[in-house]
Amino acid sequence: MPGLISRVGSVAVPAYFHPAAAAVDWAILADARVGVVVLNVDSGAGTVRDREFAAVADRTSAAGVRLAGYVDTAYGRRPPCEVEEELKRYRTWYGIRMAFLDQVSAEPGHVLRYRRITAGARGRGMEYIVFNHGTYPDAAYSGLADLLVTFEGPWSAYRRLRAPAWARQLPAERFCHLVYAAPRPVLARALARAGRCNAGVVYVTDRKGANPWDGLPEYFSRELSLVYAQQ
Repeated sequence: MPGLISRVGSVAVPAYFHPAAAAVDWAILADARVGVVVLNVDSGAGTVRDREFAAVADRTSAAGVRLAGYVDTAYGRRPPCEVEEELKRYRTWYGIRMAFLDQVSAEPGHVLRYRRITAGARGRGMEYIVFNHGTYPDAAYSGLADLLVTFEGPWSAYRRLRAPAWARQLPAERFCHLVYAAPRPVLARALARAGRCNAGVVYVTDRKGANPWDGLPEYFSRELSLVYAQQ
């Protein structure tokens, strides 16, 4: 019911790091408790199949973790055909059927454009589509994607976040929050904030900088334990 505090149900990890540079982190991700791992080969699928990414994709999916292919949509400026071709490479090279579309516009005037992108993605075999807006978009986007990332930012901003009324009317599993620069002492508070904002999918990390998704937080095991303790 609207107004109740939701429980965080799963963890979605933006894994923007190469297996050669973070083999241990990729081994940790082969854990059935992890809900989704976003595979980002080279700011997208890249131009050739990467054997090391293919190997970790096989191991991670074999452990029961869903993999999503990262594709930048440039806030709707990128031609849908390019997005479709990149998703096709993810499916062909890594067996991925879940799309993580990044830099998605939040503007109502771009909804039709993203309807075309979504249709093309599903036509390329994508069975589940994530939109990363990084903020709460126009409510019409909720009818296009399966999961909306409605926050991506530091803990300093997250602690003040409030969800709009329309987002509180939908199931919590439709929303994801990605929080970085969150030190260990605030981990539980960040997860509680996700629940209050009706976000059922979350990832919190202590990493920061230009790419806070370049490895796992030192408290990742604790994060999984806290999420599953709520279930």
